[in-house]
Amino acid sequence: MRAVVQRVLSASVSVDGKEIAAIEKGLVIFIGVGNEDVKKDAEYLAEKVIGLRIFEDSDRKMNKSLQDIGGELLVVSQFTLMGDVRKGRRPSFTDAALPEVAEELYSFFVENCKNKIKKVKTGQFQADMLVKINNDGPVTILLDSKKQF
Repeated sequence: MRAVVQRVLSASVSVDGKEIAAIEKGLVIFIGVGNEDVKKDAEYLAEKVIGLRIFEDSDRKMNKSLQDIGGELLVVSQFTLMGDVRKGRRPSFTDAALPEVAEELYSFFVENCKNKIKKVKTGQFQADMLVKINNDGPVTILLDSKKQF
């Protein structure tokens, strides 16, 4: 699984012109599920995301996690994170999981996050979404469960 983590002051997701989720200070996570991913990958990423110390303390050092600040989380599925552009200029998505597998692992990731923090919102799986993000920093972190060791 791959994740793009962005620290935000606020964010929202809309589908067909209707806002379906919004958060205040916290993280927006874009999640891509690969065809070799399993629940262990989702557990690893959820643990990592919730524990990332990317919020500033009183000394303006990145020492606080989402849990520490009582922040909110917005999780958005994004299969294009699995795109491979090493050959040519058009992305290949052969490494992306099939939608039914991806949705199951995406939901499992969200449930893992909900077990760790209270404020978790989501986009709509397989929808064409408009995501509005007010980046804080900006701070953007890339995570890949296959590169954990």
